[in-house]
Amino acid sequence: MSDTIAAIATGGGISAIGIIRISGGGAVAAADSVFRAINGQRLADAEDRRMYYGELRCANGRLIDLCLCVVSRGPGSYTGEDMVEFHCHGSPMVLSEALRALFSNGVRQALPGEFSKRAFLNGRMDLTQAEAVIDLIEAETPMAVWNAAGQLRGAVGLRLETIYSSLLDIVAHFHAVVDYPDEDIDDFKTQGYVSTLLNAKQELNRMLATYERGRVLRDGIPTAIIGRPNTGKSSLLNALLGYDRAIVTDLPGTTRDTIEEKIFFGGVVLRLIDTAGLRKTDSTVEKLGVERARGAMYGAGFVVLVLDGSEPLWNEDFEALRSIPADVPKIAAVNKSDLPNALDLDELTRLGIGYFRVSALTGAGLEVLDAEIRRMFPEPEVVATGEIITNARQSEAISRAIDSVDLALASVRASVTPDAILTDIEAALTAIGLATGKVMREDVMTRIFERFCVGK
Repeated sequence: MSDTIAAIATGGGISAIGIIRISGGGAVAAADSVFRAINGQRLADAEDRRMYYGELRCANGRLIDLCLCVVSRGPGSYTGEDMVEFHCHGSPMVLSEALRALFSNGVRQALPGEFSKRAFLNGRMDLTQAEAVIDLIEAETPMAVWNAAGQLRGAVGLRLETIYSSLLDIVAHFHAVVDYPDEDIDDFKTQGYVSTLLNAKQELNRMLATYERGRVLRDGIPTAIIGRPNTGKSSLLNALLGYDRAIVTDLPGTTRDTIEEKIFFGGVVLRLIDTAGLRKTDSTVEKLGVERARGAMYGAGFVVLVLDGSEPLWNEDFEALRSIPADVPKIAAVNKSDLPNALDLDELTRLGIGYFRVSALTGAGLEVLDAEIRRMFPEPEVVATGEIITNARQSEAISRAIDSVDLALASVRASVTPDAILTDIEAALTAIGLATGKVMREDVMTRIFERFCVGK
């Protein structure tokens, strides 16, 4: 990490402000070579975290922009290294020329996530905080923002560190007794470890229990919109989205393939999947669409069965209902509420499916679906901000730690030798270390930071 890196830290389009970020031992010198403050202040002598107004020039001395510059020296900067930022006008060409000027002074292009990777390697954040950065960037709901921000402040890492420290105390005591037998150190009392191990297990289980909700929070709920042809599935998709995403006609079988869109609705992100109408057909293409529709159902976390309320239930409606996996939450959308109702709503109750009436044409009734989704997928019980686990890697590591603590507890109860108990506790420490980054494989670390955008 001895080289100095730079990248555009803002979006690629035209904007009011564009930011160039520089980090490394030569950051200040490189910035000084292309920037002159109006007050004559050299960046080498600049105060930390103070904005300076001045001229940004290219290698041949031509003026690129009048901008602001701020210096943040390590180890108190984001990366733990010396950092400089130019806050320029947001023209992509201005930012490109600024980078070109820096590259001519020995700076290289930063790789995706390299700034955050350096922050992690320099101890400015643990791995749970680093992963929270990308979660915050990709957050699609207010709850996802709040949770990611809490993790960025260390909510998950601090709790895991507390558990890690309590288990480490047991390991330290064991080695102290073995290595210093002549010292006045309490001998092994393995039964005394039980309370610590049980507390660790309880805390780890509490954290792991948040993962399913966290997965929904981060990725959304795959929501399959199903039904026989011409009940209004595509119209309902368009009504939810607020624009015509899917083609709607009176001809059966218009939708031949699945269409996917995301929407924030009912307090959660729904990954809406509009599917082909479920019916028997001789069309090879339509058959493929029906098979994909069935596949979408089996991979869904929520199913909306669209029925035509202006007609009695068809056999294909009953078949569609029976095809929904029993463990998948579902609701019937009785469409065309703007027309006289001909569907026996009591029959839906007898069939064990909740329903709401809606007009995909006018949007009337969508507020009922909003309320039903909030009821079916409620916000989690009170959990400290940032302590909802959203990351599969962290979830797996915590699960492995729980398994190791369970083995240690079983060993204590079986009165095995202390060194055998220690092996299980050390395995738990390793698993927790994998979650926080105390223990890190290079390939895993590379994969994590590859997900970041350049400049972060």
